[in-house]
Amino acid sequence: MLFNSIDFALFLPIVFLFYWFVFNKSIKGQNIFIVIASYVFYAWWDWRFLSLIFFSTAVDYFIGLKLSKTANEKNRRFLLLTSILVNLGLLGYFKYTNFFLENFIQAFTLFGGKLGYSSLEIILPVGISFYTFQTLSYTIDIFKRELEPTKHFISFMAFVCFFPQLVAGPIERAKKLLPQFESKRVFNHGKAVDGLKQVLWGLFKKMVIADNCALYVDEFFANYDVYSGSTLLLGAFFFTIQIYCDFSGYSDIAIGVSRLFGFNLSKNFAFPYFSRNISEFWRRWHISLTTWFKDYFYIPLGGSRGSKMMQLRNTFLIFIVIGFWHGAAWKFIVYGFINALHFVPLILIGKKREKRPYSNSLFPSMVDTIGILKTFAFLVLVRVFFRAKDLQVAWGYLSRIFSESLFNIPEFSNRVGAALLVGIIVFFTIIEWSGKNKEYAIETLGGEWKRSYRWTFYYGLVFCIFYFYAKPQQFIYFQF
Repeated sequence: MLFNSIDFALFLPIVFLFYWFVFNKSIKGQNIFIVIASYVFYAWWDWRFLSLIFFSTAVDYFIGLKLSKTANEKNRRFLLLTSILVNLGLLGYFKYTNFFLENFIQAFTLFGGKLGYSSLEIILPVGISFYTFQTLSYTIDIFKRELEPTKHFISFMAFVCFFPQLVAGPIERAKKLLPQFESKRVFNHGKAVDGLKQVLWGLFKKMVIADNCALYVDEFFANYDVYSGSTLLLGAFFFTIQIYCDFSGYSDIAIGVSRLFGFNLSKNFAFPYFSRNISEFWRRWHISLTTWFKDYFYIPLGGSRGSKMMQLRNTFLIFIVIGFWHGAAWKFIVYGFINALHFVPLILIGKKREKRPYSNSLFPSMVDTIGILKTFAFLVLVRVFFRAKDLQVAWGYLSRIFSESLFNIPEFSNRVGAALLVGIIVFFTIIEWSGKNKEYAIETLGGEWKRSYRWTFYYGLVFCIFYFYAKPQQFIYFQF
């Protein structure tokens, strides 16, 4: 079930009414209803994979209980290893089986061998990369004695399958979210209104900007060999905007919907395209994933400690793994590798990674402006590897950009539509910059306006959502 669908527009108010007016007598009753609603939400895509979610939930729940009762370190490590193997085994089978088989066959043929092979018909379950990491962090935290396991199976089920963030995050830690399922929720009107505002902004980003960018992006990447370099550069720019508005739009909707039910999810994006260097970008982009890898992969490897060679090794490993997490393809590995390359100078010269807050001034300083533009330009080009069908298309697309036709006037079948989309992106950027120090861009926007002006702005966003509504597009990160 998509957030930007009629189905969800009907599903959400029904769940909301039952949650607050029928199952509000007890915490357990609300949690049971959340589990039922979440399983219905997921079953709308494919009911067969509900058993996979339940299995993963049950394994980590019982391993968590066993870990808390086991003092022997060898047995505790065995239990943790079991959790890791089960979770990553399932993820590896559904997501990476064909990748490894295909590359094994290709490597085998280099030595003159021949193997008959056809790809296995494996369907990738939506959201498996997200809920797998969420349950896995639960057992790891218990193993590290940083978390006490819950004894309430229903609460843990609700934590794993909570429908707003089930299929594309944020990837929540049990330390933050699980206690919210075990405490009483009281409806808060202000919190609900704030949630609706964030949902509105998320829908605007997804349906007005991301989905309309997709119309051009899909055309340019599918036929890159016939377009000029200037057109393809604009296509890469549109994709850079599309993926941010698509994914951060999903996160905004997830966080906003959660507030309607009395839950607080983690911030997943902190205006990453205003980053002044690549290090800052990765602190602001998909925060729940990058912090997951930092805490459970990068730091155990040694993190930023040790020699420069160790730091380089750890940096390249984490970015290659992050790239591979996104998909079973070499293009994602190359994408991660190129990002890691940008950290090499920082590590070699021992430069500390700044964490300066943004200025409250209307315009950024010249130094910040140059840093933002340089970082964004890099992202526009490296995102080509992310979007292209494969490495061959990525190299072909980039080579066409850096050709003589880069200086031609961009070609569009609908110049007016493209110009209007650029205008909307400029408007969107101004709003985002004005709210860059908030949880989301329009959190406090219009707070001092007259009521009529404020509602005119909100209704204007609603109008844009319906007026610019393009062909419905699935959220990009559903494929991961």
